[in-house]
Amino acid sequence: MRTKPREAFIPQEREDTIRHKIISILTGQSLSAKELSADVRISEKEVYGHLEHIKKTVSKSGHNLVVVPSECNKCGFVFKKRDKLKKPSKCPVCYSESISEPIFSIM
Repeated sequence: MRTKPREAFIPQEREDTIRHKIISILTGQSLSAKELSADVRISEKEVYGHLEHIKKTVSKSGHNLVVVPSECNKCGFVFKKRDKLKKPSKCPVCYSESISEPIFSIM
């Protein structure tokens, strides 16, 4: 039996990489990861992965990834010392799961 030769995979052409798009969007405004995922059309989980790399890349060029920390909507606790960029699951003070998302921008 002869097998049919496979055609070469040709990826879609992109003008910019996803990270470049995120950097250009965040330079002009402040957005949450959910809003970024809608703009760039990738999952929210992927946005957080890209933001980790963007944080390192942008610092080399003299800019900073500014993160407005999450805040508990019930008691007002602010997650200032959090290293992770993701939204926390619950408040350590009142154990509420109603928490605002962190907001990201590049300055």
